[in-house]
Amino acid sequence: MSTQIERRKSTRRALVQAARVLFATNGFAGTSTEAVVRSAGMTRGALYHHFDDKTDLFAAVLEDVESELADKISGSVPPLDGPDDPGELISCGMHTFLDRYEDPDVRRIVLLEGPTVLGFERWSAIERRYGLGFLEAILGRAYQADLLIPLPLGTLAQVLFGALVEGAMLLASSSDTPTRAEVEEVLEAFIRGLWH
Repeated sequence: MSTQIERRKSTRRALVQAARVLFATNGFAGTSTEAVVRSAGMTRGALYHHFDDKTDLFAAVLEDVESELADKISGSVPPLDGPDDPGELISCGMHTFLDRYEDPDVRRIVLLEGPTVLGFERWSAIERRYGLGFLEAILGRAYQADLLIPLPLGTLAQVLFGALVEGAMLLASSSDTPTRAEVEEVLEAFIRGLWH
């Protein structure tokens, strides 16, 4: 039984990895399900056993990218139970967050195509699932240390996370965007404004 489960996971993983490369290279519209199964060395039956359609496959790819991004951000900052300043933790996470979106494949899948392919609500739910919990933990630590001005924690985390995502989207959207330094300056000022 466990071998069958492992085979299923392996098949799903191969399909997601193949689709990720193709979506990053050709975009959603330019990627056919036939190209995905061919690249993964699978059958169409295997694809449709794991995914309802190409959009469902794209959502799995987006989840894969977001999970990887969340791991990278978590690994870039000191442990939450350490003595570090929560403001520095947020700032460090912000820089890693923006660094990751400089990767053209990540930018295309997450920022440029994700909202269009999945619709804003579904895309936004995935974004929040991977980034919001980490941010809430850091802000919660800052509240416990009495470093933050009194604001509703959940709302603050959502607004700050929205600012981070919007900053990344600004950098990804066109040639008329602000520089990364300008985006970081604004986000840093926003973060600094939260502390006593």
